[in-house]
Formats: sequence, C-alpha cells, structure tokens
Amino acid sequence: MPNNATFTFNDVGVVSSTRVEAPEVVTSDEIDERLSPFYERGGARPGLLQRLAGVHERRQWAEGFTFADASAAAGERAIQEAGIDRSRIGLLIDSSVCRARLEPSTAVTVHHMLGLSPTCMNYDISNACLGFLNGIHLAGIMIEAGQIDYALLVDGEGTREIHNNTIDRLNATGLTSDDFSENFASLTLGSGAAAMVIGRRSENDGSHAVVQGFFRAESRHHELCVGSLENMRTDARALLDAGTELAKVAWDHADTSDWMDMDHYILHQVSKVHTAAMIDVLGIDAERAPLTFPDFGNIGPAAIPFTLAHHADALESGDRVLCMGIGSGLNSGVLELAW
Repeated sequence: MPNNATFTFNDVGVVSSTRVEAPEVVTSDEIDERLSPFYERGGARPGLLQRLAGVHERRQWAEGFTFADASAAAGERAIQEAGIDRSRIGLLIDSSVCRARLEPSTAVTVHHMLGLSPTCMNYDISNACLGFLNGIHLAGIMIEAGQIDYALLVDGEGTREIHNNTIDRLNATGLTSDDFSENFASLTLGSGAAAMVIGRRSENDGSHAVVQGFFRAESRHHELCVGSLENMRTDARALLDAGTELAKVAWDHADTSDWMDMDHYILHQVSKVHTAAMIDVLGIDAERAPLTFPDFGNIGPAAIPFTLAHHADALESGDRVLCMGIGSGLNSGVLELAW
C-alpha cells in the first residue's frame, strides 16, 4: 500500500500553542429547559446530554462576535506568545468548520485583522474536525521545503446559531426519539478558538518538535454526519461504530507499537461514549488522555489544539504527545509531538 499519507519531519516545531475560551457558559440543564416543549410531547427525556454525552456545559461567544473574530483573537495570542515579528509569517490557515459565507475565505478576513504581510499566503482548509491537523501537516511541508519561515494556524468555532436552530426545530416539529437522536450531536457542540505558530525547531529555542504522523480515509461513510449552521444530521450509533473501526484499522496499519506508551494522548473531544470507545479500541491509558468536552463540549477542529493548550501546563520537556482525531467523512489523523 502507498505510504503517501505517512509523513516524518526533521526540523518543524510548534513555537506557540494557544486557546481562547468563549465567555458565556451554557449548561446542559439550560438546554433541557429550553427543550421542555419537545420533552412534554414525549419525544425524549431530559438529561441525556449529561448522562450519555458527559457534556455538562459548553460556551458561546457574545452576540455579534464572529467566527473570524474568534480566529483572530487566538491568532493574535499565538503571535504574541511566539515572540516573532508577524511580517515573517508566510502562511495563514484557518481550519474552522463554522463560516459565515461561501466566499471569500475566513482566512482573508483574519489576515486583514491581524495585519499580516501582503506576501503571507492565506486560505481556509476545510476537513471537518481534522482540518487543524491537516494545517499542521501542510505548514510542516512548506517549512521543510524552505518556502516559508513561519505558519500561523487558527480556528474559531461558534454554536449560537446551530443551537438556536436545533432547539427551535425540535420544539416546533420534533415528535419522536429518532428526531432527538438525529439532532443530539448538534447540542453537544461548543464554542472556542485555538491557534499555533509553526516554525523551524532549530531556529526557535523552546519549540516542540512535530515528529511524524499519518492520515487515512474511509469515505464510504460520508453521509453519516452532514452539517451546516442550520442543522447537523448525525447517525450517532453508526458514526461511532465506523469511527472506532477506522481508528483501529489506521492504528494497526501504521505499526504503532511505539505509540502505546506515550506520555499524553490528545484526543478529539466529542463525548463520553466516543472517548471511552476510542480509548478501549486503541488500548491506551485513559489516565493519559486529558478531557475538555465535559466543560467545553465538542469544539470541532479546534478541539485538539484547544485541549493541547489547555493541558500545556502539565507537559514537561521530553514528553511524547500524540494528537489523534477523526473527522466526518470519515477521515482519521494522528500527529506525534515531542515536547
């Protein structure tokens, strides 16, 4: 089988890794209260968001705070923490699933907001919850090719619109448990932002090596989760089964015996059931997989970098960190870091 989806880097490092929390807390109890007209018709019972998904609360941005605002806030923080002149950033990638329009890209707005150089290439990468890992991979290739010195990766996700649309639709037309199940994943989503500056490790003291990784696709499952700001339709059971199957196949194919004893596993944060299933099928130590979904929900492609930045104070020099995710489609990706 071709090895084009497996990669290794020699001199790529994470110079800074940041997150921005959305300020407004939305509890699962509050969502249940808003869904009371639907529950009263007997379509489902309240409490499943906490009992089944393990999501106790999630965040929202203030009214009027845009997806680009969120990406730019995280990006500005990453630039400041990296301590570099922004004129040296040669690539900006925005991997956000949430976007306000078809064109132009969100990245071009973020580029303007951050005052980046006219020679800084900028574009969006859209690949569901794997977009940020794809961005790291692409940035690493361009750095090792000598085309750029630094890349800035940003992601800003917001849930106000999809939450309101989902709740209104269930209250107006939802009648059965199937209606609730199909829309369940929408209500586990959370708002947040994350960003990274990527550069050459040899030129940035204290940066963290991007070592290696791989990607694998199972695109026959492209209809299991289909989303927009209006609606996200998900076959949760089939998606879980297909996702864990893909993770296991990809894990075994990559000869990951060296990855069974990593210091930290940064998983894409979806839910309690999803996380437990992934840990079980891969046979990794749950104590080494920090969680953010109980308090922040599923923040889409921002989830991995957000969790990494959230957990950064617990990382020590020399720690081996494995970032792992699955995105709707399905696509899987793994990225190893040496802290």
